[in-house]
Amino acid sequence: MYSLIFRLLPGPKWLKVIWSILLILLAAWLLLEYAFPWVQETFNVVDNTVDMPGGPPAP
Repeated sequence: MYSLIFRLLPGPKWLKVIWSILLILLAAWLLLEYAFPWVQETFNVVDNTVDMPGGPPAP
């Protein structure tokens, strides 16, 4: 899959490396900005099962 994406990117090899880095950064930004907050609100995944030492007791 990654080799297919690399072959489809335009330009010489050094430019493909730059495009690849930009695509990875874009994917990470989209996940952090939109996908993860949506998952947190939708599925309520903030419930902890381990108490912190010295912290307040679990409810």
